[in-house]
Order: sequence, then C-alpha cells, then structure tokens
Amino acid sequence: MLELSPRSNLLEQKSYKYSLQDVDEPQLYRDVYSYDTVPRVPFNHRRVPMGMPEEIWITDTSLRDGQQSIEPYTVEQIVQLYKYMSRLGGPYGIIRQTEMFVYSQKDREAVQKCQELGLEFPEITTWIRASKEDFKLVRDLGIRETGMLMSCSDYHIFKKLRMSRKQAMDLYLGAVKEAFAAGVMPRCHLEDITRADFYGFVVPFVNELMELSREAGIPVRIRACDTMGYGVPYTEVALPRSVPGIIYGLQHYSDVPSEMLEWHGHNDFYKAVANAATAWMYGACAVNCSLLGIGERTGNVPLEAMVMEYASLRGSLDGMDTTVITEIAEYFKNEIGYDVPPMTPFVGRNFNVTRAGIHADGLLKDEEIYNIFDTKKILGRAASVAISKTSGLAGIAYWINENYRLTGDKMVDKRSPLVVKLKEWVDREYEDGRQTSLSNRELEEKITEFSNGEL
Repeated sequence: MLELSPRSNLLEQKSYKYSLQDVDEPQLYRDVYSYDTVPRVPFNHRRVPMGMPEEIWITDTSLRDGQQSIEPYTVEQIVQLYKYMSRLGGPYGIIRQTEMFVYSQKDREAVQKCQELGLEFPEITTWIRASKEDFKLVRDLGIRETGMLMSCSDYHIFKKLRMSRKQAMDLYLGAVKEAFAAGVMPRCHLEDITRADFYGFVVPFVNELMELSREAGIPVRIRACDTMGYGVPYTEVALPRSVPGIIYGLQHYSDVPSEMLEWHGHNDFYKAVANAATAWMYGACAVNCSLLGIGERTGNVPLEAMVMEYASLRGSLDGMDTTVITEIAEYFKNEIGYDVPPMTPFVGRNFNVTRAGIHADGLLKDEEIYNIFDTKKILGRAASVAISKTSGLAGIAYWINENYRLTGDKMVDKRSPLVVKLKEWVDREYEDGRQTSLSNRELEEKITEFSNGEL
C-alpha cells in the first residue's frame, strides 16, 4: 500500500504493520548492556531522515520529576517557579506545559493557586497513578491532560511488573480507556525506551494506543522516556539506543503526529541536551526539561539549556525572556536553598568568570574575546573575573570596572596606581601561603583603603 506522506510529500510504503512479540524470555540486550562494563554503542549504518517540525517547544517537569530529587517545594515556591516559567517562555508559550502532582492537599492547593493566576502558558498538566480515583481528581480540578507511567522495556515488564508483554500491554491499554472514560487526555510515559524491544513491543503498543485514540476522538501524547540516559544522538546507531531511530520509528511506523511526540531524557552519560536537540531535529515537537536540570540521579535535561538550544536552532528567541534564567537561579539559591554547582552553564557562579590573567587581559580589551555571548544583555550577568594569584593587573582592573560599574573616563586600566597597589597586596597574600580566591568584601575593603574612600 502506498500513501502520500504529509511529512516528506513522497509516496511511502505503508504495507507492513508490526505485531506484538510476546516472548517467553526478556530481551535484555546483554551485548549492549552487560552491566559489568560500560554500555556499548552499536552501529548498523542505517540512517533515518531528519525532519524538524514546523513548531517546537519545551515542556517542564521541575514540579514533578525535579521535585522528587530535592526537598519538596512549598506552595509559595511552586507558584513563584510557575510564574518564572511563564515569563521565561514568553507570549507564544515556548515553555508550553508543566506537570504537577495532585496526591496531597498541598499539591492540589499549589495547582489551584497557579490556575488562579490565569496564565495561558505553561499549561498545567498532572502525573498520576492509573486509577479511577485519580482520573476523577484530575477531571474535577479542570486539568485537560495527565501523564501515566507505562514501562516498556523487558527490564521493567519482566523484572519489576512480573508480567508478560501481552499482560503489560493490556494493563496499559485499560488505563488509557479509563482516562478516556473520565474525559481526560492521557500522556503515556514510555519508561526505559532505550532498553526496550522497539519493534517487538514499543511500536505494536503505540499502534494500539493510536487506534484507541482514533476511536475515542481524544488525542494521546507519547512521551519517549530515556530513563537511564542511554540514548545516543549519533547517526547510524542501532536501536534501542538511537534517538533518531526512536523518533523516526514512532512517527513512521506508529503514525504519531509530531505535536503528540515528546522526548524526556536523563543525563547519566552527559548526553541529555544533545539527545533532546536530536529529538527536535528528527521530528518531536516537545522536549521535557527541568529547571537547572534538577532531577533523579544526574538530573533531567536543563530547561535553560534548551532555551538556548531553541534560539540556536531557530535563530530567534521568539519572545522568550532569557534574563529570567538568572532570576530563577538566584531564587533557587536564596529562597529554596539549592546550591547551584558553580561551573553550571548559564546559571553557575563561575560560568562567565575567568581567573587567568591572560584571559582577563583579553576581556579588558574586548569581552567578546573570552565571553560566549553578551551575557549582560541575554542573561543580565556581565562577564567577570575572580581575583586570585593568576589574575594579574588586567584581571584586577577588569574586576574594579565591573564591580563599581565604571565607564568612560572613570574606568581604570592595568597602569592605574590603584590597580598596581592592589596587585602588590594580592601578591603578598599568596606569598604568605593563601590558596583561595579573594572575596569581593576583602577586595572592596582594600580598595576603600587604597583610594581613600573615593571608590
């Protein structure tokens, strides 16, 4: 059978339909995942076409997956983070959705307070157990969409659920029918998809989901969950680790529309951002992220990273207010008490700070030499230097100008007497055995002393 594809506008064969392979023994891919060695990356040299959707967006799991790995947020903190995400996502809702718990009274209070704000974006969704009571709870709260866990690897089906593939599929399909009966749109979290038998279970299962969706007239969202961070963005990688292959297969063999396809990844192998961007590039409209990457184990895809990735791929921020990223980081530090690792891109204390004197000299001449972009304009954070034993005259001059916001004729350079005197004091500190960087307070006290209070 030939069909004209709406994605490629070419005639494509649609004759083969994958059926469930209800095996007796689990497929654990021991040649790839031997457990006592680093997981291997197999290649089969098969390429799938890149197909970036016309529209892409970000969804958020900070208040669900993120909150599971940090001290639970208060209602006030949840509301504030929700408002930050709305501002960051801009008027077009690039941050399209956020998911919340509804189990406790506190959870429901947070949902209702966020709803009362009347913000269009991000849309509030939930994550629940697949029970009639939870579906009713979601419906009564006026929530349109909810996520449900549907583990799809044999590691989970055989080892955790103690079921066959057929039994697991029937269980999941029954939950979706319950959601439809309650008038709720299900979001199916295909947990551990990068260790699943893609054509033996995932595709046949999603085919059944799409059929139920057509019969009910209610959309079903598919979230491909790289639960262990095993996904690989390289071309020609074999399934189940291939991110391009997973996204292409769900579209091509299960007819999942791009707008109903979402990627959720973890960072166990440092590939979370690359995998999420790859999911966009090969056809998923949505990538699921958390603020500052906070999530289970090594964390989720950092939301702020995908804001930057969006701008890189699209050539525009499309209304997103990236200065909010700095406000969010400061809120986590000052109000939530979360210690952001200092080297974290975009939000860490040191991400645009240099300690090397030769780099500071370049910053003093033209900050573009050593700064990744105009961080003051884009993030509200000027490039800066930390004063240590390697800073040199140029680093001290740069620090003074930035710290005291000196411009024009008031700026100092590395020949200024104040800079020279401060450098001599810094050198003495390190000659006496100091190892740490100098604090702003120490420097300011010495500058007040050396300048007779004029700065």
